[in-house]
Amino acid sequence: MDFYEAVRTRFSVRAYSDKPVGKEALTRILEAARLAPSANNLQECRFIVVTDKKKRQRLSAAAFGQKFVGQAPVVIVCCSKTDKGTMKCGHARYTIDSGIAIEHLVLAAAAEGLGSCWIGSFSPEKAREILNIPENIEVVALLPLGYPAEKVKPIKRRIPLGDIVCYDRWSL
Repeated sequence: MDFYEAVRTRFSVRAYSDKPVGKEALTRILEAARLAPSANNLQECRFIVVTDKKKRQRLSAAAFGQKFVGQAPVVIVCCSKTDKGTMKCGHARYTIDSGIAIEHLVLAAAAEGLGSCWIGSFSPEKAREILNIPENIEVVALLPLGYPAEKVKPIKRRIPLGDIVCYDRWSL
């Protein structure tokens, strides 16, 4: 799938089929995240690939009962091995770098014909406990991954480009 088609057609999948995700596709998706840029090339992102059904069910509970999290055949737990440094603009480096890597995962999954849903509504502490993640590692997001249960063409409601972009000065 072409990049722009992946951007245009991807959507947050909340119902997954039980079809397994192939190892080759999963490796390509993870490789896309590995290649994501990072501040000072520190490469702080780390990923836990969870395929164990019981652990996925427990992660679903940690995501405040979002059942589709456990339904997906794979859940990628996105973490950061960080010193919590900030960029000169004041933003936490690991949050920006993780966001870039996660979006690489999401778009690579779409290019492979897979669905995903970036989960920010979860308990990092419960995920830490389930997966034995050390205290010095930040748990950033959960990313269920798999084939959509049905072929749905979502309606994307987006603000027109002219309402979000200005040139050379603020004019919105």
